[in-house]
Amino acid sequence: MDKTDLEIQIAHLTRLVEDLSDVVARQDKDLTIALRRIEMLMQREATREAESSGTVPLGDERPPHW
Repeated sequence: MDKTDLEIQIAHLTRLVEDLSDVVARQDKDLTIALRRIEMLMQREATREAESSGTVPLGDERPPHW
């Protein structure tokens, strides 16, 4: 391999690293949004369960053997 081939390979690898970095950043953003939505849905369901049954939601109760 001569110098030009190495420079071309480095340029391709640099571009690949930048593309992968963009993918990771986008996935991090998507994951953050998804986790926020899951938390909101869990809170909404806990509120609905508490209002309909008048008891503490099962997710917050300790099992009877504790």
